[in-house]
Amino acid sequence: MENQIELLNAQFALTDELLFQPGENGLPKVQINNGLASAEVYLQGAHITAFQPRGGEPVLWMSPLAQFQRDKAIRGGVPVIWPWFGPHLIDKNKPQHGFARSIEWRVKATTALSDGSTRLQLQLKDTPTTHALWPHAFELTLTITVGTELTIELTSCNTGEQTFVAGGALHSYFAVGDVKKIHIDGLLGHLYIDQLDGNRIKQQNDAICIREEVDRIYFDTEDTCSEGICAIFDAQFLRQIYIKKSGSHTTVVWNPWENKAKSMADFPDDGYRQMVCIETANAVDDVRHLAPGETHTLSQTIFL
Repeated sequence: MENQIELLNAQFALTDELLFQPGENGLPKVQINNGLASAEVYLQGAHITAFQPRGGEPVLWMSPLAQFQRDKAIRGGVPVIWPWFGPHLIDKNKPQHGFARSIEWRVKATTALSDGSTRLQLQLKDTPTTHALWPHAFELTLTITVGTELTIELTSCNTGEQTFVAGGALHSYFAVGDVKKIHIDGLLGHLYIDQLDGNRIKQQNDAICIREEVDRIYFDTEDTCSEGICAIFDAQFLRQIYIKKSGSHTTVVWNPWENKAKSMADFPDDGYRQMVCIETANAVDDVRHLAPGETHTLSQTIFL
């Protein structure tokens, strides 16, 4: 591990801005600190575990019980869901939300940008291990830009000879003061699947308030609110978090509430009170058919 960190720093470190370090349980991570913000990214799953604008508070929520283990998903931050969302449609024994979030990615490039922000590119390609789960050739690139805003772009490329179908999500966990004292704007009037009520289709008739377990997939959200923006209004932290997206027609809103939180080993019993997930997704019918050589980019920008 020490040799891996040394090699990464020799090739990709940016003086006083980006450094590779051993993280929890020795997993390699990227620490970014520039004049605009700080961030932390684990190579395991290309997983963003922290983003904090300079002079502000943490924007992302991380479970204090997150299990940083090889080949395991990390709870909190921004997991990368790919190439399917939720359980596999045919084989329920395959991993929930695909495999991208539990595999170590390689570093492709690091760049100090002229506006003071920092760019990190990570890459994942097909291997015999991925073929056992999903028999397609692919190249995934995650581009993370850390500045006053956090921009995340997931680009899928079909490098094989047959068309494939892929779904996914940027499964963002946002830190809030008290989930009972927030509301979410930007989804008014949209239909959604209520996954806690027999997958019934319902309509959002007002701002979203969280008073119980919520697990919803909203449709036709490419242009939510204004130019594809959702917003969390947090009365306790006295701030607003905005999420702008593209390449996505579905948005997921999730909070496990008390009973489900207690059932998850990597989630504190009362952790549901300090978080809410708003996920930029390609879910349900919003999956993408990519012919050989074609690409698709799923992206979101988070700002205050």
